[in-house]
Amino acid sequence: MEIFKKFTFDSAHYLPHVSATHKCRRMHGHTYIVRLFVAGDLDPVLGWVADFGDVKAIWKPLEEQLDHRTLNDIPGLENPTAENLAIWIWRRVKPSLPALCRVEVCENPSSGVIYQGEYE
Repeated sequence: MEIFKKFTFDSAHYLPHVSATHKCRRMHGHTYIVRLFVAGDLDPVLGWVADFGDVKAIWKPLEEQLDHRTLNDIPGLENPTAENLAIWIWRRVKPSLPALCRVEVCENPSSGVIYQGEYE
């Protein structure tokens, strides 16, 4: 079974490696939506896969680093594409949440990325 916890944060960024005429080369912002997915067996006593409160507690330090910040200024996010952001989040959450199986990052309602640890 998989569960997920959804989070949002607001950040600015620009993409430094696209052409000078590309609109994303200019500073702009998004309200990001992040979903952290956790896979596991249903605990027969508790009736859950994981405590949503535990997932939230693991996310909180990342939110403090990301929310209302310029992503390019954060070490490891100098090229803050949605793909790179998903990998960055995975690498920080997975050690504390071993059952993490997927990270979804949406930068708007119609565009996003799903990362499942492929580059680890």
